[in-house]
Amino acid sequence: MKVTPQPIPEVLLIEPRKFGDARGFFSEVWKRSALREAGLDAEFVQDNHSFSAERGVLRGLHFQRPPTPQGKLVRVVRGAILDVAVDVREGSPSYGNHVAVELSAENWRQLWVPRGFAHGFVTLTADCEVLYKVDAEYDPATDAGIAWDDPDLGIQWPLPPGGPVLSDKDRKAPRLRDIAPPFPKGFRS
Repeated sequence: MKVTPQPIPEVLLIEPRKFGDARGFFSEVWKRSALREAGLDAEFVQDNHSFSAERGVLRGLHFQRPPTPQGKLVRVVRGAILDVAVDVREGSPSYGNHVAVELSAENWRQLWVPRGFAHGFVTLTADCEVLYKVDAEYDPATDAGIAWDDPDLGIQWPLPPGGPVLSDKDRKAPRLRDIAPPFPKGFRS
């Protein structure tokens, strides 16, 4: 399993090995000891699975505030997405910056989005399925988000000509500058 820190080093690109033969393939997509050795020591408590029927479905940018922040390990089992993690930790040298990585069933990559980051993705293909493990259960009381199109973030979303398909919640999300910092100074991922 290859683990590569991204330009914001707490965000990790994980590339599990695939072993194939005439029957198909086998892959260890999560191995606690290998990931712990690479600096990712998460205890996952919930698996999530999303399906998007069309290209251009944009989900995010979501996070959970303390006391129930979530770290997410994201992978694609059908189709492809552009996966985005935005640092929303007040006082962080990368506050408001993001990492964007293409994840697909073909490239078999995963992205670790740590606590203290907003997360979102846009589908690059139709019939896209995304699985993600989280290290805290969903908590509607701390659920929050920021605008996917916040110009201060500078995210270049690859959108279809008609624009993204959004939920009402994501359509109404505020800009980062219009909310109190969701993760106070000194918060550790």
